[in-house]
Amino acid sequence: MPQLDTSTWLMMIMSMFLALFIIFQLKISKHNFHFNPELMLTKTQKQNTPWETKWTKIYLPLLLPQ
Repeated sequence: MPQLDTSTWLMMIMSMFLALFIIFQLKISKHNFHFNPELMLTKTQKQNTPWETKWTKIYLPLLLPQ
C-alpha cells in the first residue's frame, strides 16, 4: 500500500491562509465606515408596570395580629 505524500501540505496550507487573508482584506476595503460617528440621543419612556401602580406590603405570618 503506498504511503501518503505529505511533503506539500505545509505549502498548501500557507498558500490557503495567504489567499484567505487577501480575500478578507479586499472585502473589508469595500466597506464605507463613518469616520466620526455621532451619538444619537434617544428619549427613553418609562413604562409603568402593574405592580408599580399598587402599594403592596408583605406581612410575615409572625407579625400578623392574633
